[in-house]
Amino acid sequence: MLNISPFRQALIWLTVTVGLLLALPNLFYDRVETYNDAVATGEDATGWPSFLPSNLVNLGLDLRGGAHLLAEVNTPDVYASIMDATWPEVRDALAAERDTVGFVTREDSPDDILVVRISEPAGAARAAEIVRGLARPIQTLTGAGSTDIEVSTSGPVLTIQLSDAEKQAVDDRTMQQSLEIIRRRIDEVGTREPTIQRQGTDRILIQVPGVGSSAEIIELIGTTAQLTFQQVIGPAGADATPGVGQEILPSIDEPGVFYILDSVPVVTGEELVDAQPAFDQNGRPAVNFRFNVSGARKFGDYTLDHIGTQFAIVLDSEVISAPVIQSHIPGGSGIITGNFTVEESTNLAVLLRAGALPASLEFLEERTIGPQLGQDSIDAGQRAAMVGGLLVIVFMGMTYGLFGIFANIALIVNLGLIFGVLSLIGATLTLPGIAGIVLTVGMAVDANVLVFERIREELKTAKGPARAIELGYERALSAIIDANITTLITAGILYWLGSGPVRGFAVTLGLGIITSVFTAIFVTRALIVLWFSRKRPKTIEV
Repeated sequence: MLNISPFRQALIWLTVTVGLLLALPNLFYDRVETYNDAVATGEDATGWPSFLPSNLVNLGLDLRGGAHLLAEVNTPDVYASIMDATWPEVRDALAAERDTVGFVTREDSPDDILVVRISEPAGAARAAEIVRGLARPIQTLTGAGSTDIEVSTSGPVLTIQLSDAEKQAVDDRTMQQSLEIIRRRIDEVGTREPTIQRQGTDRILIQVPGVGSSAEIIELIGTTAQLTFQQVIGPAGADATPGVGQEILPSIDEPGVFYILDSVPVVTGEELVDAQPAFDQNGRPAVNFRFNVSGARKFGDYTLDHIGTQFAIVLDSEVISAPVIQSHIPGGSGIITGNFTVEESTNLAVLLRAGALPASLEFLEERTIGPQLGQDSIDAGQRAAMVGGLLVIVFMGMTYGLFGIFANIALIVNLGLIFGVLSLIGATLTLPGIAGIVLTVGMAVDANVLVFERIREELKTAKGPARAIELGYERALSAIIDANITTLITAGILYWLGSGPVRGFAVTLGLGIITSVFTAIFVTRALIVLWFSRKRPKTIEV
């Protein structure tokens, strides 16, 4: 007897109902979008019942419009940072041999070169030997003798610079770090499915759908957010001349106020592990921060040794705050205060939490893509889906009759389930994603074709139509699974290895395969069981 247990029937129809309810808002896109905007701004929501789902399918850049940016990473900036970090190490190593090399001073030089002068010219060879001993092998290269720095001498002057191999390694690390930090910053503000990928040797392509202006993205990712904690030497005027190893930076909150700082930071933002918006004791917006173990130890030791002195919190070469150390600050936690608004403190926390960009960005290309082109693409995709769906419906109806109609009903349910799942998981629909849906329309009836052809064969040998239908589904199941599992694996590989539009295609293709198999095996069969239990036909035509 052809039958499905009541529990299984209830589960099938519950799944279909939930899926179609989740897909329903996409049929009334403008109304639901207006409703969501009203709810977000606290206004009275009208135009869409509050008890219905209101999740919409996220549209990609090619459908919705958004920001398109091409940024160039100034990798030479990192060379200067490395040289600045190398100087204290060189200074200390040479100071240990003061009897041989004499006093050590740093000379003015290009940013990517460290020039050191010793007071004893006779010790130049020994000084060069000491500095070469500080060189490290480059981990990314296997060639023998590949080190990160090169040292040359000219009398009492030592010139230290990065090797060509190290520059290449630094460039690669800088690009990878910049990609990751940009991605984390954009993800922090909730933007879904941005395209962030490397182009060439030093450029990054950034595409963010649903953003009204490229300036919003530039403001978010264009800030380097390099946080440092530096010793304050004293106040200064704008025209003051800093000493060797010092720098003059302006106060961000006090116009005309400048500070002379030790250029070597006590702790850097790279040692931050968390930053959260908060409020200070006076109820003003602030940012709480916490260092890792290494940063906490250095911060604690410094505050213990410098009670009663000022230290500066510096963000992107501007002094945010210059408080006086009142007591030892163990534990590596603290608070950054300033004349922040709530939004500014939140954005600063996002930037610090995401990390500092290792180098500045220069935006070579910036465009805001309007939704007009996207609407044309949506319309074209809708027409393609409708034409493809209509041809499939006509073919199934003419070939399999009533059973073809059941398959067509399952096809419509299948499309609804795809959009319902897209809404549920927050996936982004792109133009290639629409192509995946159109492909799914053509593939959706494949499983039904296998079942119906098997039923035709069983009708010739089985005892009665009920047994033929039951055997048709049982014996076609393995072929259906085999036919779809390979395509599902391909979709998974496309999603894993691809990015942007390729992922959009993989998502809709993979979801389409899963929902197609579900509707073919369960929904179509449930419809046939309902029809058969009511009509009790003696013979059937498939």
